[in-house]
Amino acid sequence: MSVPARTRRRVAAVFTGGTISMRVDAREGGAVPALSAEEILGAARGIEEVAAVRAEQWGRFPGPHMTVERQWALRSRLLELLDDTSVDGIVVTHGTDSLEETAYLTARSVPPTKPIVFTGAMRSSSDLGWDGPQNLIDAVRVAASADAAGVGTMVVMGSLIFAGLEDTKSHTHQLDAFESPGLGPLGVIDEDRVIFRRRLLGVPAVLAPAAPATPIDIVGTWAGCDARLLDASRESGARGVVVAAMGRGNVPPEVVPGIERWLATGRPVVIASRAGQGRVGRTYAYPGGGRKLHEMGALFAGARRPAQARIDLMLALGAGLDAPALHALFDG
Repeated sequence: MSVPARTRRRVAAVFTGGTISMRVDAREGGAVPALSAEEILGAARGIEEVAAVRAEQWGRFPGPHMTVERQWALRSRLLELLDDTSVDGIVVTHGTDSLEETAYLTARSVPPTKPIVFTGAMRSSSDLGWDGPQNLIDAVRVAASADAAGVGTMVVMGSLIFAGLEDTKSHTHQLDAFESPGLGPLGVIDEDRVIFRRRLLGVPAVLAPAAPATPIDIVGTWAGCDARLLDASRESGARGVVVAAMGRGNVPPEVVPGIERWLATGRPVVIASRAGQGRVGRTYAYPGGGRKLHEMGALFAGARRPAQARIDLMLALGAGLDAPALHALFDG
């Protein structure tokens, strides 16, 4: 059944690129950006029955081509659209390789005044299983849903609704590559119905600096690693670092002197975990254990994954948070 034009919700669709905009180029030997916003929208048959969609070609960037500067410029455009009284909700198409980072940055720095829904595709338009049009329709349906009011930034992929604060890409190429580890989706799209099954609790306050602080690095850990990469990050001028530690927030003992050198400069070190789920904590007191790192002055990321901790540190330093405020933000 069609929806009368006067009652249709109005959705701004911001197209930034990604696989949803790609087709295989025989000369290049693989998928490259090719489709315009209008072409993608035209492939989503029946979308006009869902909402009045206004398309905007913001860019044609593959996911790995998104930078902090581009993410921040996109955020600025989203703020403009939120202030537009002719817009009820926003959809952003995005490359899936960095979608979770841009969605998290948006969720942490933009007030949830209207629904903002990120989506994309795991298959290009040259593939028989191109999932872009359906994902786009589903995202518009969520952005136009009255039940999405107050939820803020979301990710819609594979007919599932995820919170922008929680989602991650957990598979390299399957259609159901996105999930919220240990938490599950907020809801589902079942044909023409948007069904929310849970809401977020304890949502942190928005961090909205004039600009994020950069660069902030992520340095990984593994059995037998040392402090060389930490030292390189510090010596090259990074403003802070996130250590993707092992398990509960532990590092090999050879890494500890590098963390000490970082802290001696007065720049923050955040301990996150390379594990996909769970919180870091002060459980272990051996050399390199989480308790020892915390006693040294390292910040603990809680349940944030390393990429999320990096974004929070960029926003926090950009907002001028001092050491006590950083401890409250990360250790609270």
